[in-house]
Amino acid sequence: MRSVLCRILRSTSVGPHPKRKLSRSRRGRRRAHDALSLKHLVVCENCGEYHVAHHVCLNCGSYRGETVVEIKADK
Repeated sequence: MRSVLCRILRSTSVGPHPKRKLSRSRRGRRRAHDALSLKHLVVCENCGEYHVAHHVCLNCGSYRGETVVEIKADK
């Protein structure tokens, strides 16, 4: 009898809820740091494609005008 009652109570119970409503200002202050930052893209000196600043160009394999990575040709 006890196990049946426990099963019924567990199936109908609800999860945790906030004790108080958060004000709009508190919610906004928490979300102030959630914004995503944009990647800083620059134009490659060799091929003219965009790539992330201070990183090797994925299109031609160059960094600051010098080829540092050999790029395999697509088949």
